[in-house]
Amino acid sequence: MYIQVTTNANKTTMNRQITILLFGLTLLLNQAIAQTFKQQFNNLVSKKDTIGQPQLLEKWEKTDDNDPELYVAYFNYFVKKSMKENIRIDNNPKGEEVLKIMDKDSTKKEPVAYMYGDSYYDVALLKKGIDYIDKGIEKHPTRLDMRFGKIYMLGKTEDYEKFTTEIIKTVNSSDVIKNKWTWTDGKPQDNPKEFMLDAIQDYQVQLYNTENDNLLDNMKRIAETILKYYPDHVESLSNLSIVFMLQKQYDKALEPLLKAEQVNPKDYIVLSNIAQAYKLKGDNKNSIKYYELTTKYGDQEIKRYAEGQIDELKKK
Repeated sequence: MYIQVTTNANKTTMNRQITILLFGLTLLLNQAIAQTFKQQFNNLVSKKDTIGQPQLLEKWEKTDDNDPELYVAYFNYFVKKSMKENIRIDNNPKGEEVLKIMDKDSTKKEPVAYMYGDSYYDVALLKKGIDYIDKGIEKHPTRLDMRFGKIYMLGKTEDYEKFTTEIIKTVNSSDVIKNKWTWTDGKPQDNPKEFMLDAIQDYQVQLYNTENDNLLDNMKRIAETILKYYPDHVESLSNLSIVFMLQKQYDKALEPLLKAEQVNPKDYIVLSNIAQAYKLKGDNKNSIKYYELTTKYGDQEIKRYAEGQIDELKKK
């Protein structure tokens, strides 16, 4: 019979190994729980189980209220729940699916009205989603997907003041965290600075496309905030100039445009905007000069446009 003698030293080593193994197992279990909750939630969403979703979210929150994916899930849940749809009948149809209502007793070929689906958001429910994503952002300030999700919904509901404020907060935070942005599951974002600025440029276009002059100041505030940290950001210099042009402040419009030209002398959009600013100011000589530069560096479409502008200016 073989008898193994265990010394106190061996026991200590074994105890340490057991402790390490248990600690590692605990970590794996915690990770598995978080993954399981997310997977379970996604499964419930795919099944459209609106009863199971809040039950799981409550359990998830009690188990791990520091999990960033919990706050994303809560946000998505309340956003989806806040969406309401109804049927409208009027003369101003929206969307692609529209039913024409004709008067069979009339000789007119035009419809008397249109029927279409319309959607809106329950403000109280959406606020709950916003409150949860705010908690998530506070706990995990580098999660850019949370910030962009919130900004998207503020734009969707046309709350442009909060929309603007949140964009500015994001830009300010970019300096604090040195653009070390993360995305879903905490993964580092590729080219984080460029990604953030490109997305914000899309938001600026969204403001511009409203054609609401009251929102020009919003565009200006965003551009000025970006330029405080990134003074060579050509798109923001251009955005600032567009605001001034629309406000008929042509000298002010030229200042950021000429800075943008110094950053990239071959940017034909910048050159075209400079030409337009000079044109609006009444300085035809400089306008022609910059339209000629536009034809030199621009694509075929912008080249044809610039040539047309040159011909028009030379006739004056």
